[in-house]
Amino acid sequence: MRKFLLYIIITNFISINAFATNIKIDHEINSSFQCKFEKIIIKNAEYNYKVFNSDEIDNENLDNFEIVSKIPKDLAINGLSSFLSNSENLEVKIVNSEVVLFKGFDKAKNYSESGIINRKSGELVHEITRDINSETSEKDITFYNCKETNKNV
Repeated sequence: MRKFLLYIIITNFISINAFATNIKIDHEINSSFQCKFEKIIIKNAEYNYKVFNSDEIDNENLDNFEIVSKIPKDLAINGLSSFLSNSENLEVKIVNSEVVLFKGFDKAKNYSESGIINRKSGELVHEITRDINSETSEKDITFYNCKETNKNV
């Protein structure tokens, strides 16, 4: 729960600055990570922000999660989801020495995916929101612990 609260605080703080510029890439990164699934928080018709740990739900680790950023505005996220692998979907791209924040929307603005990774601690949070424009929107917030396997900064 502490990580979830930290994620919300960091996201809100960064979002204030991010939406002012939407794109702020201060560092070039070409890194690969292996990420171990820790838990997921699900909000849908059945669950209201229910937490499932790795031993309670079948979810896969990320064996080849990659981040490539180039100053001034290029960011590629690969291995997290096919939606995020299409860099044209990304509207928010923030990269500094410690944190990478990204968010993308579909064309109808009814589906979004976002993520934040702390490069020092290896904590990755991936959020998927479906049916944004509906009163019955659904959300999955997945937490991973990542280790950098290839680093070219």
